[in-house]
Amino acid sequence: MSYLMEGSMIILSSPSGAGKTTLVKKIVKNKNFTVSVSHTTRKPRVKEKNGVDYYFVKKKEFKNLIKKKKFLEFAKVFKNYYGSSKDLITKKLSKKKNIVFDIDWQGTRQIKNNKSRFKLLTIFILPPSKNELLKRLIKREKKLKLAKERLKQFKKDLVHWKEYDFVVINDDLEKCYKKIMKFIKQNLKKKLSNPYDIKKIKNHVDKLFK
Repeated sequence: MSYLMEGSMIILSSPSGAGKTTLVKKIVKNKNFTVSVSHTTRKPRVKEKNGVDYYFVKKKEFKNLIKKKKFLEFAKVFKNYYGSSKDLITKKLSKKKNIVFDIDWQGTRQIKNNKSRFKLLTIFILPPSKNELLKRLIKREKKLKLAKERLKQFKKDLVHWKEYDFVVINDDLEKCYKKIMKFIKQNLKKKLSNPYDIKKIKNHVDKLFK
């Protein structure tokens, strides 16, 4: 992917279970792309590794890092904290890497408000339906109670889709990935207006709210 400019920040956000983490993993397989590994206070899931998936820290340590202003962005999600290290991000950008963030709308707002000199692209992922989202959450969380807790947050996250440069429906992982990479390719060269069908997305969002 040598046609892509380097040293940019690319954010992927979505309601929990819409597939953004899987998409991030596919994107960072491309040359000159790397993932932003966040700090978190939540416990590791099965097969997650410290320093690879997240930096797992205690709540006291996380709050200490907040006081020292060590985060480019941070947010509290489902009783746990998540944050992107300012030093780690700056180091990667200085090495001319495109950094991909797997964060929510709260973190996205903070990064946008920072008005960094580095180029920023924001992408919002939508699930094909609420039923499909619940199936994905149950498969991931293994417990119906946990899945339903995350589903409660769904509408609160969904309302922020308009704040993003690009919005896409993840009804087919490979097709969704290709649409995202096309958007990144085009917009790292020159920012385009109306990069997606707003009417189609709005209609889909309205159905998700029902």
